[in-house]
Amino acid sequence: MHGYSGDKQAYLTRLRRIEGQIRGLQRMVEEDAYCIDVLTQVSAATRALQAVALGLLEDHIGHCVADAVSTGGPEAEEKVKEASAAIARLVRS
Repeated sequence: MHGYSGDKQAYLTRLRRIEGQIRGLQRMVEEDAYCIDVLTQVSAATRALQAVALGLLEDHIGHCVADAVSTGGPEAEEKVKEASAAIARLVRS
């Protein structure tokens, strides 16, 4: 079971909302909306995706990494490396 399983429906709802934002962005570009208005919406969609990513990361650390660490061994080290790599990717984006 994945760490986000308990919140799966909430994540799906948020992702569908973001999908709608992206469609709105496409429509704005198709309709030649003002650049700053498009950029404002891009920023909002980006923040929404970042919020989803942070929630997933928190769930991963709280469930998957915590379980592996409590068990110990090489799997624990792998899960910690995995989480560190995910954090690095989020920081770079």
